[in-house]
Amino acid sequence: MSDSRYFLTSRLFSPLAPAGAPGTLVVSRSSGRVSAVHAGRIARPEGVADEDWVDVGERWILPGLVDAHVHLNEPGRTEWEGFETGTAAAASGGVTTVIDMPLNAIPPTTTVANLHTKLSASEGKRHVDVGFWGGVVPDNAGDLQPLAKEGVKGFKGFLCESGVDEFPGINEEEVLRAMKELDAAKSLFLFHAELDNEHAHSHDSSDPSAYSTFLASRPPRLEESAIDLIIRCASQFPSLRTHIVHLSASSALPALRRARKQLGLPLTVETCFHYLCLSAEQIAAGETLFKCCPPIRDDANRDALWAALEAGDIDFVVSDHSPCVVELKKLETGDFLGAWGGIGGLGLGLPLLWTEAQKRGIGMDRVLEWVSTRPAKQVGLEGQKGVLQEGADADFVVFDAEQEVKITKSELHFKNRASPYEGLTLSGAVSATYLRGKQVFNRETGFKGVESEHDGRLLL
Repeated sequence: MSDSRYFLTSRLFSPLAPAGAPGTLVVSRSSGRVSAVHAGRIARPEGVADEDWVDVGERWILPGLVDAHVHLNEPGRTEWEGFETGTAAAASGGVTTVIDMPLNAIPPTTTVANLHTKLSASEGKRHVDVGFWGGVVPDNAGDLQPLAKEGVKGFKGFLCESGVDEFPGINEEEVLRAMKELDAAKSLFLFHAELDNEHAHSHDSSDPSAYSTFLASRPPRLEESAIDLIIRCASQFPSLRTHIVHLSASSALPALRRARKQLGLPLTVETCFHYLCLSAEQIAAGETLFKCCPPIRDDANRDALWAALEAGDIDFVVSDHSPCVVELKKLETGDFLGAWGGIGGLGLGLPLLWTEAQKRGIGMDRVLEWVSTRPAKQVGLEGQKGVLQEGADADFVVFDAEQEVKITKSELHFKNRASPYEGLTLSGAVSATYLRGKQVFNRETGFKGVESEHDGRLLL
């Protein structure tokens, strides 16, 4: 058997072929890496077996997505999500790499021992490759450098309460203490940027089933104040990379621009599919599946986030897949204030963003920067993940840009199949997902009969 497999398409998205032009991707079976990229559909070499000659016709071949913000919750809250179902959902949406957040699992990823517990829990359950963020909590400054040496991709802390008792928020003094450790480790410090004050988590006499009540309890100034604190602290450690997760409030963008352009801080920013594809105006009373923190804001805010993304002020887009058991969403009472704050959407990001991007005249090449290339660079996987070029892992997606799909529960592969995206009709569908050249998902058959089911590796 030849070591090479050939994948032909009418549209290949690779820096080594004209974006969106016909191309051929050649994959080494033995290494699982891209061995060549050809512009144009090449003639079939002599002796190539049928199973090694894959012509996807008018469908597109895209690099696998890198979702750098996912809560897999195992162990401890596996009834919410787990490695088996979470990575299956990722594969169904063309996501070939996920980076797991340090909280919602019990124990959280705040010590080396806790990390090893999580690594063990993932064995035999990974459909795609998995990396890990470490966590910053009030009492673990001494654990940060050892965790960095173990290979976590960076560290996340909350400037407000996280919603789970085992992962407390940190104050300014604790931020500075952690920054000293992370600067020495040459690591990355991620922030949930909402700063607690008297307005957060407000329980006043307003109707708790009205989305406006919840929105008023998490105003943009919470994000603005947190980002001011982060910039103030980061200015004392100008070489330390910092990152704002799930930016919601566009009003914080001027401060972020100044920090990057005037102060020269190595600060990056992400936003989420739900902030770009949903808006407060469409959220009816009691529809608590839409609750997340920070909240989905209005249409004008959404437009401002898109403009910032196109301008480069926001670096990339993630799912922040943060599911829970359905009971915690308080669907019966519609209580926004009491419901768990998190969106279930892992695996839907590519068609969500493509659908919205087309309305705005944005091409797939830009979308792939935001969901593949830039997040791969953020987590130290530049040139290995999120791109189709010689030497990179052969992680890629066969995408049918013409197919329209209505999101029903059958389209959801994560554990608790409840999502605010249900009912939407999206443009584009993932036909198949490949990890290191082996098919791990097929839209027609799901996970049955694929070439590899649990070959996902640990990225440490």
